[in-house]
Amino acid sequence: MSKTIAVGSDDAGFPLKEELKRYLEAEGYAVTDYGCERPDPIDYPDVALTVARAVARGEHERAVLVCGTGIGMAIAANKVPGVFAALAHDPYSAARARMSNDAQVLTMGARVIGPELAKTVLRVWLDSEFAGGNSARKVGKIRSAERALRESGAE
Repeated sequence: MSKTIAVGSDDAGFPLKEELKRYLEAEGYAVTDYGCERPDPIDYPDVALTVARAVARGEHERAVLVCGTGIGMAIAANKVPGVFAALAHDPYSAARARMSNDAQVLTMGARVIGPELAKTVLRVWLDSEFAGGNSARKVGKIRSAERALRESGAE
């Protein structure tokens, strides 16, 4: 995996995003921060969609998004074709997001998870890779459905 990663947050996720950014940089990652730059009010879909589009264009292999719960960021990011975003607040879910679901985007909630556990979850997710196998068939079905919806104009 590349040692580059995108990060983004809304105002609720700003402090945790900053903590995770410092952690990633200390681990040797080149981090691209898509905001927010300070804890002023900002709508999470604006950041999530910007980051997810950058992932879909291949500018980043992976990204981390943080809002209050992580739910809104995941919903918004998953609207971008080709992007699989997964919410994880525990190491097992983080590993499965990559291994079983090929999620390129990890979302977390700053009001749900503390910074030390968030770093652990992030580390597990970064260290995990898509395992293929039986999961490849299932992920393939999702990608096929996404293509069919896009081609039918039903997106």
